[in-house]
Amino acid sequence: MSPSERPLVFLVDDHPLVREALGHLLTGAGFAVAGQADGNATALAHPALAASRLAVVDLTLGEENGIDLIKLLTARGLAVVVYSMHEVSTVIRRALDAGADGYVTKREAAQSLLEAIRAVLAGDRYLSPRVMAALRELTPLDTLNGQQQRIFKLLGQGLNNAEIAHQLGISVRTLESYCVRITDKLSLQGIKELRRLAIHDIAGSTLL
Repeated sequence: MSPSERPLVFLVDDHPLVREALGHLLTGAGFAVAGQADGNATALAHPALAASRLAVVDLTLGEENGIDLIKLLTARGLAVVVYSMHEVSTVIRRALDAGADGYVTKREAAQSLLEAIRAVLAGDRYLSPRVMAALRELTPLDTLNGQQQRIFKLLGQGLNNAEIAHQLGISVRTLESYCVRITDKLSLQGIKELRRLAIHDIAGSTLL
């Protein structure tokens, strides 16, 4: 395959050494690195992005959030493979829901990343073995039903009981009953601890 025929891959990682290592790995496997960036803004402004077919994206990009970048890249028609240290099922699901076509953890062999890129370029989804194992494990939050999940999210956004009840169209008393059941499911001590957990979870989803 001539250099001009190699699939163009764009790299987004805030560590220069990681980008350099990935560049050597990809070029050695027959891909071409179109360009690289250390964050959302630099990636979106890079002139080589438009020519790329696929982006390899880390989720923690300094102060920026790779989940947001996935949405923007897929909106531009790029395929996205996540290459990240994050192995928690909730984070993985957020990346996939944002449009990621593949997910590989940085603790896995380099071959997994190459397999992911080849699979995604062929139109398939690829989840590495560690990712598949993480998705099979239920977290306590996974046990919450739909209404409980909505309440948990609104608590994490800092809304008070009256505001949440109004948004959901229920009484404050009914909301308090929901909160008791949620704290029981999550083995928490009370509503204050539930609020702290919810806020921490929302912060984790935005800052990773």
